[in-house]
Amino acid sequence: MRSSVLGKSTSRVEIQNISQRGIWLLAYGHEYFLSFKDHPWFKDATIADLYNIKLLHRSHLYWPALDVDLDLESMKHPENYPLVAKGA
Repeated sequence: MRSSVLGKSTSRVEIQNISQRGIWLLAYGHEYFLSFKDHPWFKDATIADLYNIKLLHRSHLYWPALDVDLDLESMKHPENYPLVAKGA
């Protein structure tokens, strides 16, 4: 039996799924995939740290426990932002 969804989500940003390959994130009705390959700082994070996400200035995502911030524009058009942080 499957539960029905009641109403709309009140969150503007939320983690939809976490797998061995990365994170699926929903922001303003758009889904984004953040692979651990391209975003290595998320790979060893705890579930609680991944879900602790803040939306700042309408387009800026911030994970306080990880000290990681991303702009939605860089997730929409990663080809325009070729610099990728290197894992430790």
